[in-house]
Amino acid sequence: MIEEQKIYSMPKIGDKAPSFKAKTTQGEINFPEDYKGKWVILFSHPADFTPVCTTEFMTFASMQDEFKELNTELIGLSVDSLYAHIAWLRTIKEKIKWNGLEDVEVKFPVIEDITMEVANKYGMISPTQSNTQAVRAVFFIDPEGMIKTIMYYPSSLGRNFDEIKRVLQGLQKSEKDSVALPANWRPGDDVIIPPAGSCGVAKDRVENTPEDTYCLDWFLCFKKEK
Repeated sequence: MIEEQKIYSMPKIGDKAPSFKAKTTQGEINFPEDYKGKWVILFSHPADFTPVCTTEFMTFASMQDEFKELNTELIGLSVDSLYAHIAWLRTIKEKIKWNGLEDVEVKFPVIEDITMEVANKYGMISPTQSNTQAVRAVFFIDPEGMIKTIMYYPSSLGRNFDEIKRVLQGLQKSEKDSVALPANWRPGDDVIIPPAGSCGVAKDRVENTPEDTYCLDWFLCFKKEK
């Protein structure tokens, strides 16, 4: 008798992030309870001791203080054992020099997920690629435990960490000021104010714009940030 494979659904933007308890390289964590009031970037990688993942972990570790300044904690995950994680992270610190980085210590927790319980809850296992490896997924989770953005990458392509930081800053800016952000937005760029909800408001907005606001048309108005 062929055992039927269980199908897991991937959470969506706007969903509550699935909760879990897990062993990590920094001790046991209880998510999201342990992270209340903080943003979280939860990311998975296919396997320890793999080349692309090594460059990614070195980059994440080198930026950890930058993320902390943004009230953000990092959590890594793969389906490898805790002992494999520890051995790999020690190798990174003691032996690997890359792109100007060396003696890099990974201080954020890396989840042991041998049973794939957490990876399956987050849809990180792609049956079309492998049923024993997690894909390169990135989940941005707000201080209320809600999923705000999801990124997926193939195993052959390393993540863009400038973009990961930019997305985080954009999410925080949008939430804080109730604005939208245009293409290629960077911190300090002008932002988009919500569209007018009526003809009267649209007309008034175009004809009587405040000094810090300008409109390209009734539906596209910007607030100056500089």
